[in-house]
Amino acid sequence: MLLGLFERAALLIIFLFFLSRVPRFRQILQKGKLRPQEYAAVTLLFCAFAIFGTYTGINVEGSLVNVRIIAVLSGGILFGAPVGIITGIVSGVHRYLIDMDGVTAIPCLITSVIAGLVSGYIHKYTPKSKRWMVGIAAGMICEALTMLLILLYSYPDPLGADIVSKIALPMILGEVNIGLIVLLVQSVEGEKEMIAARQAKLALEIANKTLPYFRSIDEDSLRTICRIIQEDIQADAVAITDTRNVLAYVGFGEERYHIGNEIISEMTKQTISSGEITISNDVTDEKTPDIHSLLIIPLKERSEVTGALKIYYRKAYKITYPLQTMAVGLSQIISTQMEVSRVEEIKAAANKAELRALQTTIHPHFLFNALNAIASSIRTKPDRARELIVNLSGYMRYNLELSDELIDIHKELEQVRNYVEIEKARYGSRLHVIYEIDEVAVHIPSLVIQPLVENAIIHGVLKVKGPGTVRIRVQDYPDFVRIGVRDTGAGIDPDIIEKVYHDRMPGNQIGLYNVHRRVKLIYGQGVTITRLEQGTDIIFDVPKGDVVTR
Repeated sequence: MLLGLFERAALLIIFLFFLSRVPRFRQILQKGKLRPQEYAAVTLLFCAFAIFGTYTGINVEGSLVNVRIIAVLSGGILFGAPVGIITGIVSGVHRYLIDMDGVTAIPCLITSVIAGLVSGYIHKYTPKSKRWMVGIAAGMICEALTMLLILLYSYPDPLGADIVSKIALPMILGEVNIGLIVLLVQSVEGEKEMIAARQAKLALEIANKTLPYFRSIDEDSLRTICRIIQEDIQADAVAITDTRNVLAYVGFGEERYHIGNEIISEMTKQTISSGEITISNDVTDEKTPDIHSLLIIPLKERSEVTGALKIYYRKAYKITYPLQTMAVGLSQIISTQMEVSRVEEIKAAANKAELRALQTTIHPHFLFNALNAIASSIRTKPDRARELIVNLSGYMRYNLELSDELIDIHKELEQVRNYVEIEKARYGSRLHVIYEIDEVAVHIPSLVIQPLVENAIIHGVLKVKGPGTVRIRVQDYPDFVRIGVRDTGAGIDPDIIEKVYHDRMPGNQIGLYNVHRRVKLIYGQGVTITRLEQGTDIIFDVPKGDVVTR
């Protein structure tokens, strides 16, 4: 009898095993939260198991040795109280109706309902790792309760006692199968972590491929990003939208979608409005009759929905749990990259505006003094005056052509020489400038050396009595070029050094701090400022080869 009971339980286990190989059912097992229709499907399945258990029971003097309680407890433990209670009620009523006059009918009805209630309690309050053991114990207790109720219900008829003596032991021991069923299904659930790891790896690989195209987001870059996603997840089509328009679409049906077209899909509008993922494995849309599976994931920046990532398949039921897991992770990465890209665009625009502000600040401040120096030289030193006019012309032309692009270092040094010659004409013997320039070939941001030289002259040399020296260095090293400006004037205030390093300089002081911040943004490390016994030394390094803006 016990072997017969295990055979019937084995049928349930084998059937569940094959069901777990079916992608759609496997997806249900791996979900954390089921939809109402999925709950209904699982409940029907375990009701069928329980009723099957009753019909295939071993007849012992009108009683049935069966696996009904195993099905009821397994369903409730795995999927919650609704599944357990409904299965218990349906299978218990069924058991009563097929044998109303039997001595075991009422006891089996009662314990079936109790088993459903107990299974829901176990699902809610027992850790997953212990559910299989608690399930076995609960099953044995329910079967023991059934035996007790049979004895009470049949008393004083000796038939009840006779039945219990024959079926009690196999029925109670047979509840071991609850543990086997729970462990089987939980092993499928446990694969979620491995699936999540694989899909996270895929999402990161896609992110790594698409990363270069986020540096400048436009129509071409977004199309390339969609193309990479489509190829890597083998989708039929991929699209990216903002909250109103299609930004990029590649793949099947591409000829029907034009960049900038307004979003026409109600599902997309609903996703953007609600901020919730939309999954449809059986699409029936007249506008896209050949698309039968659709996944729409909102793209968010600072918790605000800014668009959507859409993945299309021409076959139905292609949106599996692993694909959904990967797509959610990928959408989060895309959202972050798009947000970073926008921040970089804003930062670049701010840098351009700041560079223009630096130009306009230099012009009136410097032009007046330069013209005075030229005027004082016209009668006494006309040749020198002509040289200064050339210097001023070159200086002004350089400032008018300023851009945020990197320039050849020699062009910047030419600007520095023009500036220095004008300042030497103003201050004469008080200012001595030494150039220590190695032959190098690198590109640097514009206006990073001249402000340091100006700082050394105005705030260094001219702050002390007597002559002073400014030393401009460009030194060639194997992996980088070191640029430095040293003066013998008044040493820099340590408080200013701290403010520069910790980004606490006032907004109107854009000389030294501006250089530090721009160099740090481009090369990853700003200027190094050293207060000397006499004067200040400021250096920064320019790596050789390609420079990647950070």
